[in-house]
Amino acid sequence: MWRASGQLFVHVARKRILSGPWDRPAAFMSTLLINQPQYAWLKELGLREENEGVYNGSWGGRGEVCGRPGKSLLPPLAPGGPPGAAQPESLWTLPAVIPAPKRGEIVRQIGDALREKIQVLGSLVSLEMGKILVEGVGEVQEYVDICDYAVGLSRMIGGPILPSESKNQIILFLSDCFFFSRIIAKVLEDNKLPGAICSLTCGGADIGTAMAKDEQVNLLSFTGSTQVGKQVALMVQERFGNLGGSFEDADLSLVVPSALFAAVGTAGQRCTTARRLFLHESIHDEVVNRLTKAYAQIRVGNPWDANVLYGPLHTKQAVSMFLGAVEEAKKEGGTVVYGGKVMDRPGNYVEPTIVTGLDHSASIVHTETFAPILYVFKFKNEDEVFAWNNEVKQGLSSSIFTKDLGRIFRWLGPKGSDCGIVNVNIPTSGAEIGGAFGGEKHTGGGRESGSDAWKQYMRRSTW
Repeated sequence: MWRASGQLFVHVARKRILSGPWDRPAAFMSTLLINQPQYAWLKELGLREENEGVYNGSWGGRGEVCGRPGKSLLPPLAPGGPPGAAQPESLWTLPAVIPAPKRGEIVRQIGDALREKIQVLGSLVSLEMGKILVEGVGEVQEYVDICDYAVGLSRMIGGPILPSESKNQIILFLSDCFFFSRIIAKVLEDNKLPGAICSLTCGGADIGTAMAKDEQVNLLSFTGSTQVGKQVALMVQERFGNLGGSFEDADLSLVVPSALFAAVGTAGQRCTTARRLFLHESIHDEVVNRLTKAYAQIRVGNPWDANVLYGPLHTKQAVSMFLGAVEEAKKEGGTVVYGGKVMDRPGNYVEPTIVTGLDHSASIVHTETFAPILYVFKFKNEDEVFAWNNEVKQGLSSSIFTKDLGRIFRWLGPKGSDCGIVNVNIPTSGAEIGGAFGGEKHTGGGRESGSDAWKQYMRRSTW
């Protein structure tokens, strides 16, 4: 399905010569979900048999058909068609002169438009990504919540007045050019704004490379793996010059379900997925035993089934990465106490996996793998486990389970977790839109959503 959100400016995609709908056999077209009665709701989103993949004020551009996680269960959603291109335009001057409260009103309308379609959009996310349905709907709900949050900010943006060293003068910090991304073209057009203010482009690495290298793109916000993030950062710089930890006093009734969902939610493919679990030596064996039993009860199946917690991986490449990581863990001395295999069923399903016995410094443990593999370790004391938490290059989300208030504040303090998101007695995989979302070290470089993260999308002037 060719729909995706992008940043303000979009570069030309590499052109491809593809067959048009007139070349497709009727049998193929009849297998499309869009033509099946039970998926008639797809047409509510404006989808057709042939869908353009580039929006820059008008629709155009097509690309190759992409597979899906459950492609053996579900036929293609919609194919591509003849190629097209979107030209980059520097349109920031138009929204920049619109007063912030007015921009907030436009964002309110965007949130309402998303809210009206939340169920069908959530269903589409589940179809495309393989996420369980409740997560797909939750993802759209997050967009709605962020819109609501941004509306409030639109009437609170100001600059402080500071004392000046000079007589009879003041210093003002003013901000403008507050951009909102992932907005709906129709809402912009209803407000007599060109839809190209927010361009949408679907594609692969060629699109991302073009955007990263384009000097017209003043700000590039990227979410993805650390390795790809490094590549993006290097390209941008050329022109701009997870822990879960449980102590002996932890409430195990919280630890087990929290660790399970943090490790297997979205089939282990979240950026905040728990990949390392440190357990105090006094509770290690008991927690591993409870986790193993809990893993055995995980409901696996079609993501659209409301009773399913665990769906497929996104691609065949992800399955290969999973298998490679399991084998590497074994080579480095790990023991697979649960899972570790590909499931014998249609689709990209793998078993949620628990590995014990590895050294905390094992190379596979320090390698970011988007797969449902949880590495479990045994520690002796607080200083030891805090150091282990901080020794990896990733630093997005972490969590501690304890009843000791002193330990909690040490965890939150300067010698505690060095992650961007620090949790207490909750899973690593959750985040509220009111708080800044982002990491440190190799997963650092900025914040999204709440707090003062919006300042990165503004220009500041000192008078």
